[in-house]
Amino acid sequence: MANESLYERIGGASVLHKLVNIFYDIVENDPEGEILNLLHLRGHGIAHSRIEQFNFLSGFLGGPQLYIEKHGHSDVREMHRHVQVGPAERDAWLTCMSRAIKSAGIEPDTSTVLMRHFRAVADVLEMENRANEDRRRKAAS
Repeated sequence: MANESLYERIGGASVLHKLVNIFYDIVENDPEGEILNLLHLRGHGIAHSRIEQFNFLSGFLGGPQLYIEKHGHSDVREMHRHVQVGPAERDAWLTCMSRAIKSAGIEPDTSTVLMRHFRAVADVLEMENRANEDRRRKAAS
């Protein structure tokens, strides 16, 4: 288990598909996900995001590098450059993912590790957005 990837710990592709689908079901149908659903409606849509998030998370969690094979990178900042990820979006994403992890039946120790990784990435995206806003404000003045 010490050398087992998070991808393997959660149960591989089948559980990852389940997790991603539960997450986007929450985003589409629950008030907690409304802010995220609106962002996706302005972009490529939820169906596209279900595929791409599965591809990204597969590699991010130590499984097949599907996103990199398709896009040549897995830079989350680049993936989200067109999206404003403020504190509300970050917190909504983390809340919806936490609920999805629990609903997917992922065991608590693995869930804690997953959320630690997801929180770190979400914080980076929110900080990057804040830095970009500061640069835009300075350039405009």
